[in-house]
Amino acid sequence: MYIEIILIGVIALFIVMYSGSFSANKFIEDNNGIFAKLKESDYDFYVKSKFGDRVDPDKMFSKRLKNALLLMILLFVLLLNNLTYVNLVFIFVGTFAIFKLGYVDIKNYYKKHLHEIDLLLPYYLKNLEILIQHYTVPVAIGKSINDAPGIFKDGLKVLIEEINAGNSTIDPYMEFSRKYPVRDSMRMMRLLYRLSLGRQERKQEQLLTFSKTISNLQQKARETKYKERLEKMESKTMAMLITTGVGVMLLLLLAVLLMMNI
Repeated sequence: MYIEIILIGVIALFIVMYSGSFSANKFIEDNNGIFAKLKESDYDFYVKSKFGDRVDPDKMFSKRLKNALLLMILLFVLLLNNLTYVNLVFIFVGTFAIFKLGYVDIKNYYKKHLHEIDLLLPYYLKNLEILIQHYTVPVAIGKSINDAPGIFKDGLKVLIEEINAGNSTIDPYMEFSRKYPVRDSMRMMRLLYRLSLGRQERKQEQLLTFSKTISNLQQKARETKYKERLEKMESKTMAMLITTGVGVMLLLLLAVLLMMNI
């Protein structure tokens, strides 16, 4: 009887969703104000860091909600015949875990690939340096956005909006460095801020300091890439040596066994 109830419940759920009587997407859209409170403050940033501009964070968040909602309904149907307090807790915990899984996944991706993002900053700053030679710092930053790595674009747009809104303090620059806690980002933003305040006669002197710092960052980035490439080659060489050694040992063992049989 229990199996029949589950089958009827699953079929009924499929019919309701297929007929359009209940739409998970419409339910989420109608209650968007409530569900928006469940969205993590840094979720959009992590989505951008993984997918760039190819994916809309809001649509991806709605998909997370939809999957969690469907799982909750399915668990209710499966446990309908034994809906105890423990099972209710299991349903809500399971639903919450599936909902959070999407966030944890992209957050772990960001942490795992942080060093790759770290290597992008020096090359972006080098392009920015060229623009600063011809424009003021805010204008140069605005012009650099289109050619900037995808992960930095949102942060740069916020930075420019704050500056254009009249915020002449260092805060917008520091907010950018906190959003992207990669190597030397805070120091570079301080240099940019000082460069934006410098008088025209001091611009070349400050730009030279900025240029030297970027060159140092690029050198570190090249050293990191070379080190990673070398470690990869060493790992492959070690694996080949181990495989060869094991193969030789097996052949020797086989030869000994054959000689003993003779």
